[in-house]
Amino acid sequence: MILKDKLKACLRSKRSLSQQLSETEGNMLAIIDKYKEKLNIAVAHEHRLVDEYAKVLAEKESRGRVIDSLHGEAIMWMDRFAFTLNGSQELPQMLAKAKAMADVYTAPKEIYRLLNYYQHPIDLMAHIIRSR
Repeated sequence: MILKDKLKACLRSKRSLSQQLSETEGNMLAIIDKYKEKLNIAVAHEHRLVDEYAKVLAEKESRGRVIDSLHGEAIMWMDRFAFTLNGSQELPQMLAKAKAMADVYTAPKEIYRLLNYYQHPIDLMAHIIRSR
């Protein structure tokens, strides 16, 4: 009888341990699923960040190319204008003659404004040529 009682107690203990193990296993699987979900969310977020970074980098490179292109275009036109101005002294001479004629023949104010308007880019280009 004592052995029977011990056997019954042992079986109850075994069932209890088996039940606890089953519950613990269920809890562990729930925890694993929870962390898998968090990991999936983090991976998706990482992919979004990588995509956004790639877009920003592409936009930055594109802007850089556009700016470089515009800068090159501006330099080309300034060089052409400076070359024209430097290679041909006719423009400053023609302007000087026009100013002299305007002084001799009392020209209207608009003529002086026009002459001054053309004098400014000539002076500016002469300054650019001297500073190179």
